[in-house]
This record gives sequence, C-alpha cells and structure tokens, in this order.
Amino acid sequence: MKLSKDAIRNWHAGILSGLLMLSLMLSSCLKSNSSDVAPPTALVTVIQASPDEPGLDFYLNSSKINEIPIAYGTGLDYFSAFAGDRTANFYNSGTYGSPVATAPVTLEPNMAYSLFLENVPANPGILLLTDTLLKPANGKAAVRFVNLSPDAPAVDLAIQGGATITTNKLFKGYTSFIPLQAQSNFTFQVLKTGTSTVLATLSNVNLASGYLYTVMLEGLNTPTNSTDTLNIIIITNAFFN
Repeated sequence: MKLSKDAIRNWHAGILSGLLMLSLMLSSCLKSNSSDVAPPTALVTVIQASPDEPGLDFYLNSSKINEIPIAYGTGLDYFSAFAGDRTANFYNSGTYGSPVATAPVTLEPNMAYSLFLENVPANPGILLLTDTLLKPANGKAAVRFVNLSPDAPAVDLAIQGGATITTNKLFKGYTSFIPLQAQSNFTFQVLKTGTSTVLATLSNVNLASGYLYTVMLEGLNTPTNSTDTLNIIIITNAFFN
C-alpha cells in the first residue's frame, strides 16, 4: 500500500542533515585510534517509482538493504554504502533469482545519491541522481524536480497562482536544487508544457527554511487502474538548522 503524501513528506525527517552525516563520514577515520582505515562510503536513498510493481527488495551487490518490502510510491531513507563501482538490484520481495531491474552504479566517497526505480514493470530502469546538499540562503528552501512518468508529455512545475519553477521536462528529466522562498499552504501543479492543462496537483505544501526537497511526478498519464494515476510526491532530502 502506498504511503500517504504526509508520510512521504516525512521520510527523512529524522536525519539531522545531509551535510552533517557527510561530515561525520569524512571525519570518522580521524576519531579512531585503530590502525584500521574505514573504507570510504557514500549516502544513498532509494525511491520505488515504478507503477504496478509489487513489493520489492533492494540489494547493492549481494547485500539486501531493506527490512520490509518497498511498495510503489515509497522508499528507503539515506543509508551508508561502500563507495566504488556497485550493482543496484531490485527483486520481487522474498526472492533472489532474476532481478526485476539491475544496473551498475558508481558511488563516489562522501557524496549523496537518490536512486529511483522507474518506468513500468515491462521495461523497468534505474536512475541515479547526485544529491548536492548545500544549505539554502536564509529564508529559502530548495526544490529539485524529477519527471518519472513514462507516458506523460513534457511538463512544467509551477506554483498555483505563482511562479513557474521549471519547464519542458520529459520522462527522466530533472533539475538541480532550485532555491525558493520558504512558504506554507500552497499548491504545486504539474502542467503540460506551454499550456494551462493541469496533469497533477499537490496541495497543502509547506517549504521550510533551510530544507532541501525532491518533488517527483510519478504514475501514468493513461492509467490502467486507480493506483497508477499521475501523482506528485515531495521528499525531504536534508535540512539545516
């Protein structure tokens, strides 16, 4: 079952901040009196954005990461992973045969990443984005947009009654983190590019000062059932005090 939008907003609320975690990773070797050198690591968050997939397990190489199946529209908080060339694998939950999707990924030390399972079950893929976790200016938040609807047209992301944040994003198109004024109780709209045609909305949005968010369009423009309609979710990547 999909998480509620409020639950998805709070996926990463328990993380003190992405940069704090990265700084701890950077300094961990200095705090040890052991002669052993800790291997370099990166941070990875995983989002399951493939409509109609059942619950899945996620592996890096042969190491299973999740404790419970990852349903469509949900994911995993940032976790620490060994840096280097790895293989990302999704399996049907409880199985370890042929993967649902697999892809090589390269994780650089002391970097953060978002890894998305995308497209429909007949043609799944893996998209890896680098998360540049920089503190916004005072009074600002920052938003990254990702279009993960495989059959939607090119889209724009806008604030209802306000500014257009980005335009002409095709499937798997994305932006960097864009600074926005911190604000509350507004509505995001995904529009067909260059038109006023609204494809999806997300209401009651709050952008807090010092926070970094990913806004994602998921689902199908031509749905086959009530659970894979176009939908906007917002994920908190990090925050800064």
